Amino acid sequence: MASSAASSVRPPRPKKEPQALIIPKNAAEEQKLKLERLMKNPDKAVPIPEKMSEWAPRPPPEFVRDVMGSSAGAGSGEFHVYRHLRRREYQRQDYMDAMAEKQKLDAEFQKRLERNKIAAEEQTAKRRKKRQKLKEKKLLAKKMKLEQKKQSEAGIWCWEDTQFTFWIEVFECRSSQPCCLYWETVRNLCVF
Repeated sequence: MASSAASSVRPPRPKKEPQALIIPKNAAEEQKLKLERLMKNPDKAVPIPEKMSEWAPRPPPEFVRDVMGSSAGAGSGEFHVYRHLRRREYQRQDYMDAMAEKQKLDAEFQKRLERNKIAAEEQTAKRRKKRQKLKEKKLLAKKMKLEQKKQSEAGIWCWEDTQFTFWIEVFECRSSQPCCLYWETVRNLCVF
């Protein structure tokens, strides 16, 4: 008996520290208190509420038992039944109108998104083409500069005109003046 009494005795609970009552004065303080309470025990699962489903009207019954006729002599309670049915039907029609409007706005938004996306892609393609042109121009200039450097080392001079590039090979003459040998015959080109 003593052993059963000893096993039924619970260990004492740890005493909680008394906390000061803090009344939040605005939404930020309330959010701060909630976060502090959550962060006291990070192992505890946080309840994340699911998104509330949108309200939809009750579907119409498959079998209608109270068929209202057009016979005279309806009781005073029939008006309330009719009123509820009418209210429910108006709600259903309002819901269908709202859903049609929402779908129309969504379709317009998707079209506008698509138009913006196409415009952005065209602008990007235009800028990409411009960058590519610039890159090719720089590469060509670099190549020309390298070629001129090689030719100047080899003893070939290069003059660039607006229409043609004239390559002239320079030879040393007896009179210490360079003579020019033209690879292309060019009018009005002065020779040294």
